[in-house]
Amino acid sequence: MTHPLPNLDASLIQTRDSDGRHKPRILLLYGSTRARSFSRLMVEEAARLLEHFGAETRIFNPSGLPLPDDAPNDHPKVQELLELMQWSEGQVWCSPERHGSMSAVFKAQIDWVPLAIGAVRPTQGKTLAVMQVCGGSQSFNVVNQLRVLGRWMRMFTIPNQSSVPKAFLEFDESNRMKPSALYDRVVDVMEELVKFTLLLRDRPDLVDRYSERKESAEALTQRVNQRSI
Repeated sequence: MTHPLPNLDASLIQTRDSDGRHKPRILLLYGSTRARSFSRLMVEEAARLLEHFGAETRIFNPSGLPLPDDAPNDHPKVQELLELMQWSEGQVWCSPERHGSMSAVFKAQIDWVPLAIGAVRPTQGKTLAVMQVCGGSQSFNVVNQLRVLGRWMRMFTIPNQSSVPKAFLEFDESNRMKPSALYDRVVDVMEELVKFTLLLRDRPDLVDRYSERKESAEALTQRVNQRSI
């Protein structure tokens, strides 16, 4: 049987215990619907690593997701995406670079996510790792944009990141990433993501905001006053 991670030196891997709790839940998003999408191959490789590090992973397939606001919120693909957003404790975002920017396929997924679902903010406080694939020379346009987007979504974006130039040269005929320094960087990013997710998932106080507590208190006072009328 072929080892699922043939390019990984397991003796050098640092793992952390989940302290008897459920595995860290990681959602992976990619930004192309091509039959051989290199952003998809990257997140599939990332998911294998994450599972090796003790995480539970789910990959969202963007094919069939309508354009933002071009379908009702109860569209099956929209509901699938929103449920995964709420399920996750951390996320991996990987987009190809198109015209110096993230792809429309990737951005459409984020644009379907509201800042709040009921009283719950679906991305606030979750960890995030960002990656990009390039058709030519190495660029950091997309990962820089994804960091800005992650901050806007109130996520903890980890320090490390991955940008893979000439991605078509980095995968073999079995669609597995070849051994290289670029592969090692993906290992670094996924290892770091699991560590940060375990550290932060028990700290909701870090994203417990004064302005939100004030808003909730005012709403509660208003409801009480309306009942007393």
